Amino acid sequence: MPRSSSLNAARRAAELGRTAQDVVDVLVVGLGATGAGAALDAASRGLSVAAIDAHDLAFGTSRWSSKMIHGGLRYLAKGQVGVAYESAVERGVLLGRTAPHLVRAHPYLLPLTPAVSRGQESLVMSGYRLGDGLRAAARTPRRLLPGPSRLTAARARATAPVLSGYGLRGALLSWDGRLEDDARLVVAVARTAAAYGARVLTRCRALELTPTGARARDELTGEEFTIRARAVVNAAGVWAGQLNPEVTLRPSRGTHLVLRGETLPGLTAGLHVPIPGESNRFALVLPQQDGRVLVGLTDEPVDGPVPDVPQAPEEDVRALLAVLNSVLEVPVTREAVAGAYAGLRPLLAAEGRTADLSRRHAVLDTGGFVTVVGGKLTTYRRMAEDAVDRAVRLAKLPAGPCVTKDLVLAGRAVRAYAEAEPEPAGAGVTKGELRFAVEHEGALDEDDLLDRRTRIGLIPEDRAAALPMAREVLKG
Repeated sequence: MPRSSSLNAARRAAELGRTAQDVVDVLVVGLGATGAGAALDAASRGLSVAAIDAHDLAFGTSRWSSKMIHGGLRYLAKGQVGVAYESAVERGVLLGRTAPHLVRAHPYLLPLTPAVSRGQESLVMSGYRLGDGLRAAARTPRRLLPGPSRLTAARARATAPVLSGYGLRGALLSWDGRLEDDARLVVAVARTAAAYGARVLTRCRALELTPTGARARDELTGEEFTIRARAVVNAAGVWAGQLNPEVTLRPSRGTHLVLRGETLPGLTAGLHVPIPGESNRFALVLPQQDGRVLVGLTDEPVDGPVPDVPQAPEEDVRALLAVLNSVLEVPVTREAVAGAYAGLRPLLAAEGRTADLSRRHAVLDTGGFVTVVGGKLTTYRRMAEDAVDRAVRLAKLPAGPCVTKDLVLAGRAVRAYAEAEPEPAGAGVTKGELRFAVEHEGALDEDDLLDRRTRIGLIPEDRAAALPMAREVLKG
């Protein structure tokens, strides 16, 4: 990497000034996973890049996921073999090459309760074995991702003591990839892009896109200016249609609950809990490294204007609790839910339930510039590659081939900061880590610190407790 990967206020100001004056090869709009990925892809091909976002790194859908890097088993069950294979390949890339420091294999149990018939058990295990076949086809080594197996009831409850023993005849064990944190992945991709020369500019809103650039506004100063570019990639996710009216999206809402670890004591594996009335959909129970547990996720259509930050409605919270409690010895009460969040999937408009719409991404060049929508967090790198390929062809740019399959993403390198300022901020985060986020990860305010560089803010009570320290760090 020829340059520093550090992002901070001083670098932003300098690079914003240059971007308002010269012409870049590629302008990327949106700094979620796909936009940051496109910035890295283009910069690592030797192109000059400016990547902007109206808010912050991972502000939108990318930070509201289940934090899974999955092999596409659900898509395989729907007959979407190509989508499933693509997911398996990209999971292997992250696990084995580009982000082994951010992605690990994690076990998941499907409890065999009386609600799971023998036939359904056999069907699910067949699916797991097909998924393992996809792993092999994607050339992901077994050492990185073990295969499925069946556990006895005793072993299942040893791994997940919260499970009800009533009628439990065992569990099906499977493995999949899991991120340390989804927002952390985006930050790593953006920092790597910066190391290859991309100008990563947060708080810079695209007001209008054209084939030759954008009219933009610095959201910190209110100043409007023009960004000139030879090619433009619209990677604004659920907001992509606002910048390209020819693209029609049908967003769907995915809600998660956030529980404190003591609510589900002793849980070390994730859980797949069958959703009543659905043949191949499961709720997910996901223990996190910070001690919390996530429970998700819904798939409900969303109509009307797209909000900056979606809210988790009460009906989603209670629906997830009902599914979770169907397998627990001691039910989780509504009062035990410490937090909740919702994200919107940027699905292309089509007929049918949003839960049944394809997760295949689309790369469009209507309007004279490239728009990339759909897809999944797992396949962000492939989405970025396809978008940059299209932009390069459209603008006839002299670019090299894509190399991101083999680029190791920037690590956190934060140990010295944590040791210098070890005071706890919450959720396992130290004051030193907050300072590192300001000096090297582009955090500009308390929301950046508490809601994206760290995930302290997922529980409002924890966020309020950490706020004074965040403000102190921002003052320098």
